[in-house]
Amino acid sequence: MKFKKILLSLLICLSCFVQAKNITISRLTCEMQEGLVVVEGSPRLGWVMESPENGTRQSAYEIDIREAFTGRSVWNSGKVYSSQSQLVSTKGADIRPDNSFNYSWRVRVWDETDTPSEWSSEAKFRAVPERLSSGQWIGAITRQNAHLPEGRKFHGGELKKPEVKAAWEAVDTLAKKSICLRRTFQVGDAKEGGANRKPGKKIVEATAYVCGLGFYEFSLNGKKVGNSEFAPLWSDYDKTVYYNTYDVTEQLRRGENVVGILLGNGFYNVQGGRYRKLQISFGPPTLLFELVINYEDGTCTTVHSDNNWKYDFSPVTFNCIYGGEDYDARREQKGWNQIGFDDSHWRPVVMQEAPKGILRPQMAAPVKIMERYDIQKVTKLNADQVASASVSTKRTVDPSAFVLDMGQNLAGFPEITVRGKRGQKVTLIVAEALTEEGACNQRQTGRQHYYEYTLKGEGDETWHPRFSYYGFRYIQVEGAVLKGQKNPQKLPVLKNIQSCFVYNSARKVSTFESSNRIFNAAHRLIEKAVRSNMQSVFTDCPHREKLGWLEQVHLNGPGLLYNYDLTAYAPQIMQNMADAQHSNGAMPTTAPEYVIFEGPGMDAFAESPEWGGSLVIFPFMYYETYGDDSLIKKYYPNMRRYVDYLKTRADKGILSFGLGDWYDYGDFRAGFSRNTPVPLVATAHYYMTVMYLVQAARMVGNDFDIRYYTSLAQDIMVAFNKCFLHKDTAQYGTGSQCSNALPLFLQMMQDADLNEKVFANLIKDVEAHGNRLTTGDVGNRYLIQTLARNGEHELIYKMFNHEEAPGYGFQLKFGATTLTEQWDPRQGSSWNHFMMGQIDEWFFNSLVGIRPSTTPKQGYQKFIIAPQPVGDLKYVKASYETLYGTINVNWTCENGTFTLNVSVPVNTTAVVYLPGEKEPKEIQSGTYKLVCAK
Repeated sequence: MKFKKILLSLLICLSCFVQAKNITISRLTCEMQEGLVVVEGSPRLGWVMESPENGTRQSAYEIDIREAFTGRSVWNSGKVYSSQSQLVSTKGADIRPDNSFNYSWRVRVWDETDTPSEWSSEAKFRAVPERLSSGQWIGAITRQNAHLPEGRKFHGGELKKPEVKAAWEAVDTLAKKSICLRRTFQVGDAKEGGANRKPGKKIVEATAYVCGLGFYEFSLNGKKVGNSEFAPLWSDYDKTVYYNTYDVTEQLRRGENVVGILLGNGFYNVQGGRYRKLQISFGPPTLLFELVINYEDGTCTTVHSDNNWKYDFSPVTFNCIYGGEDYDARREQKGWNQIGFDDSHWRPVVMQEAPKGILRPQMAAPVKIMERYDIQKVTKLNADQVASASVSTKRTVDPSAFVLDMGQNLAGFPEITVRGKRGQKVTLIVAEALTEEGACNQRQTGRQHYYEYTLKGEGDETWHPRFSYYGFRYIQVEGAVLKGQKNPQKLPVLKNIQSCFVYNSARKVSTFESSNRIFNAAHRLIEKAVRSNMQSVFTDCPHREKLGWLEQVHLNGPGLLYNYDLTAYAPQIMQNMADAQHSNGAMPTTAPEYVIFEGPGMDAFAESPEWGGSLVIFPFMYYETYGDDSLIKKYYPNMRRYVDYLKTRADKGILSFGLGDWYDYGDFRAGFSRNTPVPLVATAHYYMTVMYLVQAARMVGNDFDIRYYTSLAQDIMVAFNKCFLHKDTAQYGTGSQCSNALPLFLQMMQDADLNEKVFANLIKDVEAHGNRLTTGDVGNRYLIQTLARNGEHELIYKMFNHEEAPGYGFQLKFGATTLTEQWDPRQGSSWNHFMMGQIDEWFFNSLVGIRPSTTPKQGYQKFIIAPQPVGDLKYVKASYETLYGTINVNWTCENGTFTLNVSVPVNTTAVVYLPGEKEPKEIQSGTYKLVCAK
């Protein structure tokens, strides 16, 4: 009997063990981020589960949080019966902002049979330090002594005024120079920071907090820490200053250590000198630094930025975010950031004024070198071409010039490996277009922007700019020859040159492929344009502007959220928008707002409801994707202030300012809205923002605001229809595609018969233009999605499955490798914009058919799969990585049979609509094959 009990117990344990292996925890996140996350307050935790079996779901979880080194228990949730596996609250956990230790956490779950999984691996997070803001800012000169002009009006004609020129010329030149800063310190030695310390104590954790403005490069003992470029991400430094957090435990050594910081100007200090879109300075280059070292005996050492640091001038002799960069390798001081370097000739640092902005941890991913491209074609300019190009480019082209086609338009900089004599110079001019002579042409994108490298003459020298970038495909090299070429002048020899594609390292979370060549290539065009403009913020273009124009955030928002992990990037966009909001509630068109557009003809660029509306619209797109309403709740006061501001600008419910359907299409050079009245577009967006605000008011529980703004929305809708609707013809405004698509999209007519007539007119207009669009930056999304929501997928397919303008096929035929600013790139001044990329939303939510369930909004814990086989498409296959895991959709349509292969992540539910079938199929996690007749 005893043996039977033992055997039974053993079998039960084995059964539990086997069942536990059916569900595993594969990814831990804190505030939806992996790695060492810095948090304020009690963080929200999440995990991804995997299982080889269909129908697996979570029924309960248990979270355990401890102090990473000491093992002190911070919080244990106990067994919580819940299917929630994302944004799980840890309210009540003993998370202390003054704690210098990391926290570690793990989780286990129970499946639908109440069988527990094994504990997950551990992940770490860290509390935002309280004392960092009390540190000292150091550099070479104070803002006061630099005599830097204040204000954000220095652009365009303002820069040509004699008094403005004189003010900037009076600035102390020290204020824009790149500097190196260094500091030696001891680890595990009584000399540094604490009494009764014995040498050789073991380090258990070391965390560095760094903010070098405008940009910095951080090294410990001669080695760069991290692999970011242009850190920290830029912001409005009067409102927010981001710092970076690094785990440097492994980089430290016992005894003496050296920290080195290289500083450049970035957007913090734009003083011009070559091409500049604007000039603005928040101060000269500056550093805030703190290193916290924890030892196993519980003591710690802290190294601050203070008067113990020294500085000297760096080899970067010129750097401007707009104008380029120069580097003189002869000025390198070997070992400057290593032990044993003699810094007796270096200067003591100056205590500087702190930036006005609030210090915040940078949560968004850093910008990095993400891709590299090699030479595709080499063209040597002859003497006549050099002479002619010197005129057309307004600079003297060196006779040695040759031009490299790198094959891909991108944002970034070249990297060279060169060998030559000390003092020889190599100049690199970059551009996305060529002149008639074949030289690099920056006329449309901002000139002069270039990079100059002076050799030190010590073997192979590898270099790339650190503090500037540009949008380019071509590189014009002067003062050098390629390896293997004739070299009668004994010029430096380029042994290697690459284009470095630099963009924000937020993860790509999707794939898309179809049987349609144009659609596949269009998706790639959009991706390369988005990545080029996905820097610290979503910029409009990577060359002449680099500004965060806001309309792209919501007009392309769904496509961006399908393709990239914006869990941390989006909150930073919202912070930038909140920082940019004016005291009267107005929203500028750019954030950060480095320049205020004012003066004749500039009002439309200063404010436009289609741009400012991102503040209200984008948080809802974020909420639909991730199930996270925190941005709506946090920025509700900002949203309300903006809507209240718009009300002050409205005349009987109508707004009459802004850019309208910017860059719409017709037999004209695109620019201001030509096909559609600006007031129609502005008022429609006014209505949209108010309707979103009503939803937000419900979410925050503000009953008064629900009633007030519901009434306001009704008044706007009545005014809109009274002003723009022509009932006799069932047309809005001019009857353009944007004029009719906007009110249809927003459901601004309550008469179903009228709605049908307006929609019919919209289709007629598309067909009258040969199944082509006439919409622009703003109208594109509303046109495509209005057609899609009303089942006109075949028409959308016809609109884009061709090689004529307007369309993606024409841009491909033209030779574009990124999406261009205008539908006809021959008319455009930029060949690297993503503002026309709204087709990506249709690719995913219609062709693939993936979209979140709206009731309830759970961020893809429940979602819809409703693929649309249209045209002659034979297959579509795609993947989309949600917070819960990866959704895979692969469908084929052959011989009248539609076959759908789909995989659903653990702990989620998919509602599948097959073509032609009215009733959906609800499926749990796992892999399925569904077949129907088309």
